Amino acid sequence: MAYQFRKHYTRDEARALLPKVRGWLNRLRLVKEQLDREEPSLSRLLAEGADLGGQRINHFFRLWADLQLVFREFRSREIQIKDLDRGLIDFPALIGSKEVFLCWENGEEDIEYWHDLDSGYAGRAPL
Repeated sequence: MAYQFRKHYTRDEARALLPKVRGWLNRLRLVKEQLDREEPSLSRLLAEGADLGGQRINHFFRLWADLQLVFREFRSREIQIKDLDRGLIDFPALIGSKEVFLCWENGEEDIEYWHDLDSGYAGRAPL
């Protein structure tokens, strides 16, 4: 049977990654907040035709690179961020031979739910 994902997590494997996932989500939120604060003024300056460079742009691109590094942590493990603001995360898994997602939301103590690949959060069911 052909699967969409190469990596499939058991509940225990996904559970073991939760401390790292929480840390990555916190880092993403912090960097995103910083980028969101910087972006409007940079966009305005660019629209006005300003020639940007120096420390301000270097800081912006360092933040952007940091964001990409954290996203790479998720991508390399095929863990999906469904909603960054909520901290909604899906881990590819198998139930029997069916490919599904183990579903976790920041604030939940443990991985308690799963859903089909197509049903999303609305299709969450207890494990």
